[in-house]
Parts: sequence; structure tokens; C-alpha cells
Amino acid sequence: MAKQNNWRRLDNSAKIFPIASSKKYSSVFRLSAVLKETIEPEILKKAVNLALNTLSSFKVKLKKGFFWYYFEDNTKDIIIEQEKDYPCKYIDPNTNNDYLFKVTYWEKKINLDIFHSLTDGNSGIIFLREIVYNYIEIAHKEEFSKKLRIERKISNNTEDDYLKNYDKKSKGGRSGKRAFALKGRKLLLECIGVIHININLEQLKAKAKEKGVTITQYLTALVIHSIYNTNYKKYNGNKPIKVCVPVDLRKYFKSETVSNFFSYIVVAAAMQDKLLQNFDDLLKFVKQEFERLLTPSEISKTMSANVKLGNNWFIKSIPLFCKLAIVKLSYIEIRKHTTTTLSNIGRVGIIGEYKKYIDKFLMLIAPETVEKIKCSACSFENNLVFTFTSKLSDTEVEQEFCNKLKEQGIDFYVEGNGVHDFIS
Repeated sequence: MAKQNNWRRLDNSAKIFPIASSKKYSSVFRLSAVLKETIEPEILKKAVNLALNTLSSFKVKLKKGFFWYYFEDNTKDIIIEQEKDYPCKYIDPNTNNDYLFKVTYWEKKINLDIFHSLTDGNSGIIFLREIVYNYIEIAHKEEFSKKLRIERKISNNTEDDYLKNYDKKSKGGRSGKRAFALKGRKLLLECIGVIHININLEQLKAKAKEKGVTITQYLTALVIHSIYNTNYKKYNGNKPIKVCVPVDLRKYFKSETVSNFFSYIVVAAAMQDKLLQNFDDLLKFVKQEFERLLTPSEISKTMSANVKLGNNWFIKSIPLFCKLAIVKLSYIEIRKHTTTTLSNIGRVGIIGEYKKYIDKFLMLIAPETVEKIKCSACSFENNLVFTFTSKLSDTEVEQEFCNKLKEQGIDFYVEGNGVHDFIS
């Protein structure tokens, strides 16, 4: 008799992605580790398999149920390939042995593309970090065999902490105003332009402190400023520039889940207000919005509204084939309420003995039809990498972002994937 595979439900956020996603909207983000040595694929495969033994929650495939999708154990072999495509592309289960993440490599870089149903960026980093630790230990076994392997405590908890923490009585409203949508000629076919801006973290910290804001607040204001002075003015924008900023809920609730557990805030800047056209005034506004929206009560409202929607008895009772059209149309409409997304997963902490083998970490988010440019950031040691992923052929927004960094006296250098000719 064949062994019955274990299965589990998708968390509240994860439910939406299999229904709303397609080749045009992949719901895939990428995390990368750049090492100081060329990647050996055989070692990388061993490292990934060891990481899967530790974090078995990633060793799953997506199955279609009558009402919702669900996860089932995946016993197939993991595929490791050399990078040959644009980042954050739709992960086809048929060509990836049904896995919901894809591991590729290029020269000194390890890429981990993850379908958002599987997890969020904060748990994705835990998985990538475990791959990197394993890789370094195998590649440098002489050094690491001289002492006991450093113990790493990793949770494999997949509990849906949305259901555990949401407030059934909370009343949260959504803004009915649509956002300014970036305009311009799109790149050909399925191209995605990538521009990594490597920023001196100490200088950025000092400038943010001088202005009385956090790094994420400073970067959010920079993005709004850059969009306003280029695309917004060029196309006579009249709707607010809205930046969606994901929030790690583990910081606000007791949680060790490796499933999705995030919410978001939306900073909406009505650029007709002349005060917001001055960068220092814009910084003050962004700080006020963060402080207003990042209170426990406001975070609970947003999270609870999303959970109640997914838990609605009527929606739950609709068969999956009927949900597909309804959810896709709703999700497209929701996306029209933001101009772009900025996800900052912060500092990637690495155990001291491993640091000398690592150059940096990167995060990339898939741009799509409505949010044609997306932004992400992560830092390691004294380097913060701010990344633009774009479907637009011009780089005016990215150029303005760099110009403002120069003006503020912050050092940086730029790398890209060769899609755009970019001069910083």
C-alpha cells in the first residue's frame, strides 16, 4: 500500500497567491547571496538538501482542493540550475519537480526564487541563510571540521498565526482612492530590468538620524520624491503616490512560524500639496504616516480585515473554480490602490565564522502590470543594497533616486542585469 502524503492548509495570506498568480503576475520574490568564491553546483545541491532536512516546510508541492489549494509533501529530487532567465519569473511546477521555490546560481551568486504562497521574505531569508551555511561548511570542511558544527536553532513551525492573532471584533477600512500608476514604454516581451544600488550603510544611517527618521522611512521618502520628480511630472499625475510597505508581524505578535506572517501599511502622498514637494517636508510627512499606521491597533485592524475576508463563510463555501475569476478581478482592482511596493527586510545576520565568505545579500520583487516598478532592500555588514525591478524601458526614477543620494552626500555604486544602460 502506497504511503499517504502529509498535507497542510495554506495560511491566510498564502491562499490568494495561487488564485491570483499567472505568468504576467508571478507572485515570486528572489533572495540572493553573493559569496566571495565561484559556486560549485554539486556542493550547492548538497547544501539545499541539507537545508530541506532542517526546514521540511519548504519540501512541499501545491495541490488543488475543492474549496482551496493545499500543500502536500514533495518527495521528488530538487533541481539546481545555472541562472538563465530573468529573476522572479513564474515558477512552473512541471519544470521544477513541483517545488514552489527555485534555486539557481551564477558565478559567485546563489539565487532563491520563492512563490509567495510558500512563505514571506523574512522566513525566506532563514532558508537561504541555512543553504549558505551548509554550502560554506561543505566547501571548507577542513576549517569547519576542526570544531563542532555551530548549532543553529531554527523553527519549523508552520502554524497559521493570522488565525491565532486576529481580532474578530476589529473594524478596518480600506482607502477607496486609486493611486497614481507609473506610465511609459514597457520593456519587450517578459524582460525585467534590475538595478542594484549598493549604499554605504553607515552614511545612510547617519543621514537618517540627522533627519530624525528611520532608514525605511528615509528610503520611502526617496522613492516618492523620485517618482514625483520624474514619471509623475512627466505624465501630469493627479492621484496620490502610494507606497505599500510590508510589515513583519512577528515583531508585533509572539510568533515563530515560517509560513507567511506579514501585513502592510500604505503611505499615500498627495503631491498637489506643495509642502510634500520639499524633500525635508516629505520626510516629516512619511515619518508621521509610519507612526500613525504602525501602532498595534492599526496593524491589528489591517491584519484582521484581511483574515475576516478569507474567513468569510460565503467565500469559504464557494468552490475553487468559481473563486478563480472573482479573486483575480478583485486582486487586480486592489493593486490599483498602490503605485509601488517597498520591502525592506533589514539586516541579514550571519554567524561570525561565516562572514568572511560572504560579500552581500540581495532581494528582488517581481514587477507587474500595475506596479511597473518595485523596490526592495536588505543589508549586510556596511552595505545596504536597494534594488529596483522594472518593466519600464526608461530609468528616470532610478536615476533621480541616485541623484538625491549624491545630493545628500551618501556614497553608493550601481550594478544591473544589463537590460538598461544606466549611468549613476
